[in-house]
Amino acid sequence: MLLQQLTNGLTIGMIYALIALGYTMVYGILKIVNFAHGDIFMMGSFLGLFFMKELDLPLYLAFLLSAVVTSGIGILIERLAYRPLRMADRIVPLISALGVSTFLISLAQKLWGTEMRPFPTAFGSRTYTLGSITFSEIQILILILSFILMLGLHLFVTKTKTGTAMRATSMSLTNAALMGINTNRMISLAFGIGSALAACAGIMVGIYYNAVYPTMGYMAGINAFTAAVLGGIGSIPGAMLGGVLLGLVETLGGAYISTQYKSVISFAILIIVLLIRPSGILGKKDINKV
Repeated sequence: MLLQQLTNGLTIGMIYALIALGYTMVYGILKIVNFAHGDIFMMGSFLGLFFMKELDLPLYLAFLLSAVVTSGIGILIERLAYRPLRMADRIVPLISALGVSTFLISLAQKLWGTEMRPFPTAFGSRTYTLGSITFSEIQILILILSFILMLGLHLFVTKTKTGTAMRATSMSLTNAALMGINTNRMISLAFGIGSALAACAGIMVGIYYNAVYPTMGYMAGINAFTAAVLGGIGSIPGAMLGGVLLGLVETLGGAYISTQYKSVISFAILIIVLLIRPSGILGKKDINKV
């Protein structure tokens, strides 16, 4: 029972971690919360559904095309809704994010309707048993693909010249620009990568629950944002750790206490962690030098 719940929690946690990476990458550079990110996740899920159902493409191509298109949507949102407000007070981009969120939900409702749609694939129904643990195909896909994507992101950020430029941009936009780094390109790249990861998470969630609908990004976005804050928003390893921890806590709480209190338990733990360590588990305190 416990091992099965840990497996289920890890599956959900990896999804949260993928979405949380988008929040933390944008916050790490611009110090704003992109509240439209949950709806980008929803658009990725719908695009995957569209590519498989309307164009009859295989699953791997649906993943690839959905990630590319959603990445473009993320870059476009940054260019139109956030860049013109970069010098404005912090509350202004937040209001803009809420506007983008409403627009994306309305667009999805216009294009695909308001009803819940099943994902058109038989993939994920087969199950495997290892001792007392039962895995479904989609759980295996989520665990492996999420791990590969997070490892790839970690290597990209830490081992490549572009990743180094992104880290420099996150430390100081002004200093990075003075060093010759195209900071606008780095910011667009952060939006693009975060959106692509959210699209992959959206397709996997669509298959896992066999349901795609226009408001599916709301709770997923809230939970992923919680995971990012829990791990230390602005920290990429923190977002991964926060996502996994939140998924485990939520699942164990639902299994051993009550499914009705899953969210209550996870948010209570978030509050306790923030009271003890406001910067999150792996976050760093901001030091203001005078």
